[in-house]
Amino acid sequence: MQLGWLQTFIAVYHTGSFTKAAQKLGITQPAVTQHIRGLESKFGKPLFDRTPQGAVPTSEGTALAYEVQAPMANLNAAICRHFDTSPSSRPVRLGGPAELVTARLMASISELIASGLDIRISFREAPDLLEDLRTGHMDMVVSTVQPRMRGVDSVALIDEELALLASPQVAETIPSGALAVDGPRALEKLPIIAYGETFPIIDHYWRSVFDAPPPRVPSAVVPDLRAVIAAVCSSAGISVIPTYLCADEMAAGLLVPLWEPDIPPLNTYHLATRHGALADLRLARLHDHLVAAARNWELNPEPPAPGRMSNRT
Repeated sequence: MQLGWLQTFIAVYHTGSFTKAAQKLGITQPAVTQHIRGLESKFGKPLFDRTPQGAVPTSEGTALAYEVQAPMANLNAAICRHFDTSPSSRPVRLGGPAELVTARLMASISELIASGLDIRISFREAPDLLEDLRTGHMDMVVSTVQPRMRGVDSVALIDEELALLASPQVAETIPSGALAVDGPRALEKLPIIAYGETFPIIDHYWRSVFDAPPPRVPSAVVPDLRAVIAAVCSSAGISVIPTYLCADEMAAGLLVPLWEPDIPPLNTYHLATRHGALADLRLARLHDHLVAAARNWELNPEPPAPGRMSNRT
């Protein structure tokens, strides 16, 4: 039995006519007749009585329609949402880092969702999300990498402040003043906990602050900064972490900065879309909403009170 036969059956059931069903489905009337006969042959019972007034469902046809019309409607809706080429027929597809989406973005777009925005959100690393954006599998991406590809537009969304952190227990293993004297060499023996194999945040911090690459490959890679925070709090090693994500741990003394540069390194988030995509009013509304909301996101909290931070200079 073919799925298309059930589609045809539902169309005849609702229109009461083989001719009208054919028009609705964009197929020929003989094709409608063939589909219904195929179902009737499969079930061994007539589904419609053909009368001068049209196709009247039999008791078996009514029972079948009652059972399958809701699942068929759901199936059709799912197909339209994900494969219909008209933008308004499917959800908006947004990609971004799990941490920022969880900590800031979801609360900001909750009113849009409540008012009817249909959205699907994906978490992956920025290069993968940007490639999906370029190829049409994403509609909008919040990226920690500035897009530099043809056909993709972006605006700077917000900056996050980065800090080199450790637990107090790990920080105490570094001789006082060692970083000031030896620079990053004082950290060479400490395990590094990274967000990704290429450790982009750590690399950015080291090159910005120490004018050198990180001293070693990561000892552990966890693709979620919240897990990185947990590992560093547990004295597994050191890491570079956005301060907004670990403000509570810093305030509680569970994490301390190993170095306090005069100008902390910043990491910029970019909001990316395909060129021309904002002609879709839904995307334009979401884009404008995120740009406005980001102005109120607090990604650079005030440092904890003196005495709670360990300066290893």
